[in-house]
Amino acid sequence: MSANPSSSPDFPPRRPILELPDELISQIAAGEVVERPASVVRELVDNALDAGARQITVRLSAGGVRLISVEDDGQGIPREELPVALRRHATSKIANLTDLETVGTMGFRGEALAAINSIAELTLHSRARGADAAFALDGRTGELRQVARAEGSTLEVRELFYATPARRKFLKTDATELAHCVEAVRRHALARPDVGFSVWHEGKLVEQWRAATGRDPRLIDTLGDDFVTRSIAVAHARGAVRVEGRAGIPDAARSRADQQFFYVNGRFVRDKVLAHAVRSAYEDVLHGQRQPVYALYLEIDPSRVDVNVHPTKIEVRFRDSREVHQAVRHAVEDALAAPRATDAEGMLTPFFTRTPAAPAPAMVPWTQPRMHFAAERGPGDEAAMWPSTANPIASAALFTARDAADTVAVAPSKPEESQPVEPVPATSAAPASSSNQAVWPLGRALAQLQGIYILAENSQGLVIVDMHAAHERIVYERLKTQLEGASITSQPLLIPATFAATPQEVATAEACASVLNELGLEITPFSPRTLAVRAVPGTLADGDPVELARSVLAELAQHDASTVVQRAQNELLSTMACHGAVRANRKLTVDEMNALLRQMEATERSDQCNHGRPTWRQLSVRELDALFLRGR
Repeated sequence: MSANPSSSPDFPPRRPILELPDELISQIAAGEVVERPASVVRELVDNALDAGARQITVRLSAGGVRLISVEDDGQGIPREELPVALRRHATSKIANLTDLETVGTMGFRGEALAAINSIAELTLHSRARGADAAFALDGRTGELRQVARAEGSTLEVRELFYATPARRKFLKTDATELAHCVEAVRRHALARPDVGFSVWHEGKLVEQWRAATGRDPRLIDTLGDDFVTRSIAVAHARGAVRVEGRAGIPDAARSRADQQFFYVNGRFVRDKVLAHAVRSAYEDVLHGQRQPVYALYLEIDPSRVDVNVHPTKIEVRFRDSREVHQAVRHAVEDALAAPRATDAEGMLTPFFTRTPAAPAPAMVPWTQPRMHFAAERGPGDEAAMWPSTANPIASAALFTARDAADTVAVAPSKPEESQPVEPVPATSAAPASSSNQAVWPLGRALAQLQGIYILAENSQGLVIVDMHAAHERIVYERLKTQLEGASITSQPLLIPATFAATPQEVATAEACASVLNELGLEITPFSPRTLAVRAVPGTLADGDPVELARSVLAELAQHDASTVVQRAQNELLSTMACHGAVRANRKLTVDEMNALLRQMEATERSDQCNHGRPTWRQLSVRELDALFLRGR
């Protein structure tokens, strides 16, 4: 007779299934909601904002471990509802499933106060709007007593984690916990400039943000003047999605991602789709692994976003992730497109306003550009290529790709005729009668230094231009313009490339077949565990189809959108532009230097080269005076 498995030494003794006591349930919920004092601060400030507060004061002791007090001037809680407020899943913010699917408040779960009360000593003071008196509720004993207080609420949390001492051991130093608490309030302050915030620690004022009339003043108060002066405004609407805020210029990028703030309907979130969209917008202008800085605000119909994903409410899920990804990416791309100069007030001013370009009628062969200069021109080129040197605006036509000797086809078909790249028109330049230094952002060329840099004078002072990097960007943007708007043509493979795929890759290939076709890829199941790449984009036919397919499928699985194909195409165009750009040690005339400056002013993203390095720098007269100690 076989032994009972439950009594075998290989099995632990069986325990009966029992309902957990309410106190243990609350402590489990607290483990999900409360990670450290900053978690308590975030939840209590959420409640204050939902109550309509216009001034919120946070008082801390020992980094929030000994005391967290959040005081607001909101609408308060009536006396008869105070005991209910501390019960699990008790809230005034939702009442049915429809309310849950269209959450418009910061809090909605109704478990934060109960969870905090289970691991700390909580006292709630509140006076409802129009009430004659205020009342205080002791979370431990349930005692309700009358107190003196103005309209609003104060929640005091003392001895955090006293009921769970093991959790308290994982806390950091008081200074570290204080920094996390301040950061939690800062995130709320960035979202609500109409509300005043102050943070006190051990009786001393640590941070204060007064109520402001606009978003930019609050950004200056919280992130500093440097953030606003080195960022550009973002305003973009795409379908049901609207994106606003400010995105830092590439030069303002940091080594750490510590100044990246993204809000969805006023709620601070960390979302992979949003982060990937912003990073994709910076791909063409950011150098190396630098991290962009930004404060972006996305507005979307609450029914199209699920905020009930994580207990801390810092993660969201979109109904149409691809739509949101495209909206955010295009919003930041459009803002970064126009090259910028610094005005007299220190603010960034675009050289021109970007307008949507008409889509290209078809993908056409193009000529790998090789620029003609004075030493290379022929006798017959004088009238056609070299305008009067008295007009530096017209000299912008000097930089024209005319050499038909080196032809590369971007379409899979054989080119019928080599077509030169059209020159960038100099329509943004000022009339010849205007003052050059005052009107031209990059000024008037003065000289060339070491065959590498162009020195120019504008109204601010001295401009130094890396001529190879600048011209490389100009050629690169021309090549991208030729491909813009044209559908991606697929190149069928003579022998399909097969590879062993993971279940996720197979599922992604089947679910995203239409998206893959738009990218010029045809990936079909070859067997239950094998995928076959049958077609690739024509411009990438010489690459590794398996590596391309894996990269695209990985991005689609994680972000529901992929920029792998465009990134690979841009890398190809970038390499070609680098070979076609003017080389260092090439002697240029003043007219040629002016031509390059005018084309930089008319070319998108000309502040950075194809690799994200700056193409020009400004030295103001004040900085030059400081170098020579003038005025001292």
